[in-house]
Amino acid sequence: MVKASNQMNRLPNQFFSTLVGKVNGFINAGYDVINLGQGNPDLPTPPHIVQSLQKAVENPINHKYPPFTGKIELKKAICTWYQNEHGVTLDPEKEVAILFGTKTGLIQLSQILLNPGDMALVPDPGYPDYWSGIAIAGAEMVPMPLNSTKGFFPDFSTLTPYQRKHTKLMFLNYPSNPTGACATSSFFDEAICFAEKNNIVIAHDFAYGAIGFDGHKPISYLSRPGAKDVGIEFYTLSKTYNMAGWRVGFALGNQELIRLINELQDHYFVSLFGGIQDAAITALTSSQGSVRELVDTYELRRNALFEELNKIGWNAPLPKGSFFAWLPIPKGYTSSHFADTLLEKGKVVVAPGIGFGKYGEGYVRVGFLTEEERIREAVQRISKLSIF
Repeated sequence: MVKASNQMNRLPNQFFSTLVGKVNGFINAGYDVINLGQGNPDLPTPPHIVQSLQKAVENPINHKYPPFTGKIELKKAICTWYQNEHGVTLDPEKEVAILFGTKTGLIQLSQILLNPGDMALVPDPGYPDYWSGIAIAGAEMVPMPLNSTKGFFPDFSTLTPYQRKHTKLMFLNYPSNPTGACATSSFFDEAICFAEKNNIVIAHDFAYGAIGFDGHKPISYLSRPGAKDVGIEFYTLSKTYNMAGWRVGFALGNQELIRLINELQDHYFVSLFGGIQDAAITALTSSQGSVRELVDTYELRRNALFEELNKIGWNAPLPKGSFFAWLPIPKGYTSSHFADTLLEKGKVVVAPGIGFGKYGEGYVRVGFLTEEERIREAVQRISKLSIF
């Protein structure tokens, strides 16, 4: 008889797998469903990156095991890119770890730092996979409520002395999934000061770091004084270059944390396929015109969404970054009930806020990951339900 370990039994339920099942049910029944609930980029990887991989696949050196901690050429490309984009200086040998996507690294970090009885701070609402690593480690998750009155920033003053004493790790994520909020320099400085005072490691998830609107450029956590002393930043090529399926991510910053990540990965992996690493180098070192075009596309889609929302009286602030909008739901609904209503009656998919944590209740997340015309049509379908 197979009996799962306690570690497996601690894992949180995958909330959105149920939503995917409902959506697929309607699609398989032949309905035209507009999916604004997904977080999967809809546009293809730029051709020059694909062509780079095609060439790299033919190189026999890439048919061998790659260096266990990744190619130094890729690490140097990452450092050059960070210097050019954010003015951050990094040591490619000691301050960069190559990851099988940042999701892997975010989960590994909890395994590296947390013991049973330790606490970890997570944004609520926030990316649910932060919870997974904490659960695997047997640690306790402490939600940091994010609400609109504070700009969707956590209030560190609400944490109790006991929580401060037992917390070893804090996750931050700006631009935020799901709220679309962007960090300020003063917020990062406050977080660094708080972490230093309380011996807490900061893990900043910068997955949407390339996506800022209205001329706003999202701020790298590592660009702030003292950031490396208390933490690391995670970056991915998934959103910047539409390379979600390629699984290329990095952890950057504090040397001891990077060493520990590399040590743990030594037991799990033999780094990424060399051809993918070569293509990642191409992405980082080539013209960034495709990134600017991508951000422009998302901004046009965002503007189209809010133009239609304003017509039906569904009011919300414009997100400053990411490719999501965080929309308050009408009175009389829970977020799950509202999402089910839009799916069942309008064949429009949105992600219920409760899936991102307790404090996500009262909202739904809407993505800009389909064509502008489909976004407009989705809101027009919702309008016909006479909810607003």
